[in-house]
Amino acid sequence: MLQVAFIRENRADVIKRLEKRNLDASQMIDDVITLDEERRELQTKLDNTLAESNSISKEIGNLFKSGKADEANALKEKTTQLKEDSKVLGEQLNAKAETLNNLLYKIPNVPHESVPNGNSDEDNEEIFIEGDIPKLHDGALPHWELAKKYDIIDFELGNKITGAGFPVYKGKGARLQRALIAYFLDKNTAAGYTEYQLPHLVNEASGFGTGQLPDKEGQMYHVGEDNLYLIPTAEVPGTNIFRDELLSEKDLPIGITGYTPCFRREAGSYGAHVRGLNRLHQFDKVEIIRVEHPDNSYKAFEGMIDHVKDILKELKLPYRILRLCGGDVTFASALTYDFEVFSTAQDRWLEISSVSNFETFQANRLKLRFKNKDGKTQLCHTLNGSSLALPRVLAGILENYQTEDGIKIPEVLIPYTGFNKI
Repeated sequence: MLQVAFIRENRADVIKRLEKRNLDASQMIDDVITLDEERRELQTKLDNTLAESNSISKEIGNLFKSGKADEANALKEKTTQLKEDSKVLGEQLNAKAETLNNLLYKIPNVPHESVPNGNSDEDNEEIFIEGDIPKLHDGALPHWELAKKYDIIDFELGNKITGAGFPVYKGKGARLQRALIAYFLDKNTAAGYTEYQLPHLVNEASGFGTGQLPDKEGQMYHVGEDNLYLIPTAEVPGTNIFRDELLSEKDLPIGITGYTPCFRREAGSYGAHVRGLNRLHQFDKVEIIRVEHPDNSYKAFEGMIDHVKDILKELKLPYRILRLCGGDVTFASALTYDFEVFSTAQDRWLEISSVSNFETFQANRLKLRFKNKDGKTQLCHTLNGSSLALPRVLAGILENYQTEDGIKIPEVLIPYTGFNKI
């Protein structure tokens, strides 16, 4: 959530930067400023009314002590009216603050100055590419055919048990999935991230804290009876660890990692481009999350990029990095880089990681602050990244490592799988 003071002081710049999202936010921004002025006027009136009531109460006490009961009783009628006025002003103030907050919740984060203009993923900017695309044998198969051929992932069984988008991993497929999770966690903890096991359901406050609500409400699975949401990513429970926390500057930086299943309704996703593991309703992901001092967050962002690069180098998968354009960057993010792995059998790039800096946007919603060396309170910066999302990494391994007589296992994973070939 954007800070009101930031909006007031940078009105024109906020409107201009939100235009990168193809959003004309001028009316919303002006409404925020107007509502804030009205809220402050009500606060001043309430403060003055309470101050007057307190002053008169003291005067009444002095009059009673001086034996001037009639004058004191006359003033008591005025304090009664002032108390009633205070109650009305308090209700008006709360209503105005709620209206202001509801509007602020609808305004996305302002994009970083480096975010390119654009309307969709077609306008994203390729900034890095590495790795050799393998030459496959004649008759090479996409991963959903390989999964069936080697009996390692059963999409039809998942459809029977639950529905489309809920695959069942079997035998060496399940073992390879587990190996990837363990490898990612080991890489992350070796880099200084503390491992957490996190809840798979969150409350409404957690959804609002990281920006999934109200923006992505329709994409989340909702347990109505308990008003809980299945997590779309470990970012949500992981970042909400720090909700309503006042940290010390010496506590920063904080880095955590965790493996969770992720649940996304993915409403409206159909077609050949979402076959197999390309688009799922339930999938596994290992996440990295950072809480940073504002002065250090972009250095930390680059460190996260290098960390994901290192994993993909060890897996020996060809990949590229995209800087997302304004029309594709997520609601809460100021800057996002996507990693994509090349699927040789599908002849297309598959997104396997997003690394984002949210600056103070999530921290303001979360009330996540720290005290600096001068004793002043500041909002932290939050960042997160996939390290990594498993389905498309697994698809990339199955397709790029396939041979005529089986699927090789990346060398770095063999200690985790216990086998070197499917």
